[in-house]
Amino acid sequence: MSGRRTEAEEVFFSEGLFSTSERLLIRSAGRELVERQITISCCESCTGGLFAAALTGVPGISRVFDRGLVTYTERAKIEELGVKKETLEAHTVYSAEVAREMAEGLYRKTGSDICVSVTGIAGPDGALPGKPVGTVYIGCCHCGKIRIEKLETGSRSRSRNRHDAVLAMLRLVMNTLKEE
Repeated sequence: MSGRRTEAEEVFFSEGLFSTSERLLIRSAGRELVERQITISCCESCTGGLFAAALTGVPGISRVFDRGLVTYTERAKIEELGVKKETLEAHTVYSAEVAREMAEGLYRKTGSDICVSVTGIAGPDGALPGKPVGTVYIGCCHCGKIRIEKLETGSRSRSRNRHDAVLAMLRLVMNTLKEE
């Protein structure tokens, strides 16, 4: 025995852990979507398209990946996704409420089975009272049902926060698929 794990041993569905390797997590999520013919779209703010880039690296994903929008500004969130200006003013762009409206707006726009959104403070600047750098909100609208998760990375590293946000988005997609 080489001591090396097989893909089947590394990728499993239990308590939110799907893979010991991020490449396997990306590939597993992509394959699951393709095999089950579940369409997906995403709208990204703090990750700037990294989630879409990760998914489009999976062979065959074009059969289910409809679109990825980078809605970085408040204006883009309002115009492209229908996020309400009042929501932005009341809760800030870095909020569960905005992540929810982003995912719902993308669902209305695309009709994809799964619509994932992300907004947060990538850093190294931009912290707000009660919302330190590394605070990220992820929304997932699955056939009209919304789920929101908050991620607090504890890091001031912009690249680390963006990377961790993408992995959290993938885990949320996998949890959503597991529950279907």
